[in-house]
Amino acid sequence: MGDSDTPEDAREYPCLLRVIDGGKTKFSTQVKPGDLQKFHAAYGTLLKASMTTLRKRDKKREKIRSEQAAQRKKKMTEPVVLDGPKRGNGRRKRQRQVKALLKQQESQQKFKEREEQQQRKAQSS
Repeated sequence: MGDSDTPEDAREYPCLLRVIDGGKTKFSTQVKPGDLQKFHAAYGTLLKASMTTLRKRDKKREKIRSEQAAQRKKKMTEPVVLDGPKRGNGRRKRQRQVKALLKQQESQQKFKEREEQQQRKAQSS
């Protein structure tokens, strides 16, 4: 290119750092290469201090909840069989089965309504 005192590889460029706080607050600064290690140490300390409120995922609880959801879905799809007499011995058992059947039908109806609403939202978007 021309006769210059320093080759291009020896140049040091400052690091431009821009930060946005999710809204209108914006910051930018330049960090010189000599101060980069100091900046990284201070920035790391700041991040560690702000992450003390975070907690580790509880995978055991998530697994239990997913299993319960699967059981509820299975229970909702399995047909309830009505057996036993309307009167006499076994009447209470039959009443419980009727109640379970009504509850199942109600939950299936709610599920269908939720699916329809999701389909409407997907179509309108």
